[in-house]
Amino acid sequence: MSKINYILRRIIEFFGSARLALGSLLFFGMLSAIVALFFFGWLSGEMLDGDTRRFDETVRAFVHGFAFPALTSLMQLASFLGSTLFLVIFGVVTVIALYLRKHRRGAILFTITTIGATVLLVTLKLAFRRTRPEPFFDTILPASYSFPSGHSLAAFCFYGALAEILSGRTDKLWQQILVWISAVMMILLIGISRIYLGVHHPSDVVAGYAVGLIWVITIAIGDKLVHAKDENVENIKV
Repeated sequence: MSKINYILRRIIEFFGSARLALGSLLFFGMLSAIVALFFFGWLSGEMLDGDTRRFDETVRAFVHGFAFPALTSLMQLASFLGSTLFLVIFGVVTVIALYLRKHRRGAILFTITTIGATVLLVTLKLAFRRTRPEPFFDTILPASYSFPSGHSLAAFCFYGALAEILSGRTDKLWQQILVWISAVMMILLIGISRIYLGVHHPSDVVAGYAVGLIWVITIAIGDKLVHAKDENVENIKV
């Protein structure tokens, strides 16, 4: 059972109508995406006006205050788990595995989500052209611009999509919760690692999460609308 269908079943119990429940789920999904979009627009304006400087410097100094060798190694590993090299290799393996397991819909959704996130990222970076901060360690700064953070955006989309697929492979609630907690922790750790290493402003990371949320919700809603007739929502049992 997919995570969305599980949530839908719970909502049906409350609303008493499958169609009303699905409509409510889609409504709140779109509302969340709209809120995230307005937040990103506001944050972008603040960044362009230089009003995020104090926030960025304060958070950077706070996070860097915890620095010690073992933690630095952990953060470098976390950063690698959100890198283009790792996500491309892991992504290809994931798509192949999904096809081999006859999960064609999941493979297509995963591909669209990750490729779309890449296009969004490149477009936004070129649009804002924000320079990167000075790194805290002997880290080679990427040649790309800073806003929004590619690692946080990609991690949100990649691990979020992966969690949806994996949680849909089990009917056990505790396993679904474990998958989602693991995904959230990974997403947050990757974002924090970029701040810790000093290769991103904190506002870059927050912006990446906002864009990732918008894109993931958009894909989820689109998929649900396209396959609504195939799933025959009225036949979902409570």
